[in-house]
Amino acid sequence: MKRDLAMAFSRVTEGAALAGYKWLGRGDKNAADGAAVEAMRNLLNQAEINGEIVIGEGEIDEAPMLYIGEKLGLGGDSVDIAVDPIEGTRMTAMGQSNALSVLAAGEHGSFLKAPDMYMEKLVVGPGAKGCIDLNKPIQDNLQNIAKALGKPMQDLVVITLAKPRHDKVIAQMHSLGVKVFAVPDGDVAASILTCMPDSEVDVMYCVGGAPEGVVSAAVIRALNGDMQARLLPRHLVKGDSEENRKFGAEEVKRCQEMGVEANTILRLEDMARSDNVIFSATGITKGDLLEGITRSGSMATTETLLIRGHCRTIRRIKSTHYLDRKDPEIRKLIL
Repeated sequence: MKRDLAMAFSRVTEGAALAGYKWLGRGDKNAADGAAVEAMRNLLNQAEINGEIVIGEGEIDEAPMLYIGEKLGLGGDSVDIAVDPIEGTRMTAMGQSNALSVLAAGEHGSFLKAPDMYMEKLVVGPGAKGCIDLNKPIQDNLQNIAKALGKPMQDLVVITLAKPRHDKVIAQMHSLGVKVFAVPDGDVAASILTCMPDSEVDVMYCVGGAPEGVVSAAVIRALNGDMQARLLPRHLVKGDSEENRKFGAEEVKRCQEMGVEANTILRLEDMARSDNVIFSATGITKGDLLEGITRSGSMATTETLLIRGHCRTIRRIKSTHYLDRKDPEIRKLIL
């Protein structure tokens, strides 16, 4: 992908992050997400691409913008786009840490197309590449990862989501002597931490959203890490009730329509078919991966992580924004 597209995509996540930040701490996650979505869509439509959303806000009947299949851009290279305008809408609404705006872009056909459903994910950095297997118990995986990294189990660091569905596996990991960091939300950032040279995180394991899983796969492939995943129908995650079984059956049907199987192991190469990707993430609130936005009047500062997979270049970009100089359609969303 062209080098100049990387800077264009960094502007997209910056704009979405600034729009979401306007709603920081106001208790309205839908308003924050709506503003970020609109900003991201406007800025993608200004890019010189022939873009298509392959992972986004959902189907066209439930998402007026950034829906799966939406075409964006002024024309140019064919680009598949996976987006999460705010990863951590609740964290933004509540003023909590680790909220991001994220985007991954690749050549046409680069990314897995999957419904917005639950996904089990296991992610490691380059040092443990080839050592994971979701068909095996988590204990076996952690032992294999520790061996590959040359660490005793008590020095292994796993990050996961602090959700009730993870209580048993967290307790199991504690019983093995593993150090567990449980964060409220944000498994894209958590996944990236496994591959960052200045991070102490070795493993990310959770059951989270499929869109976030595909975005994570793109950046993990770009950073030479490893990942396995499988799509899980709702009744296998949220309880085997009649309502959840009905919902799960619809998800399985949607998987079949999209050419992917639920309950089947997906390798990294199944989810991200090329390392020729661009990933951009801009911090909304301060977190483990990025600084958050600081704002004074009509000036704001952002930090963006920009990764080009083809050359494996990682950039951190600090930007100062004069908000009253933005285009009118963006200005109304951020001021």
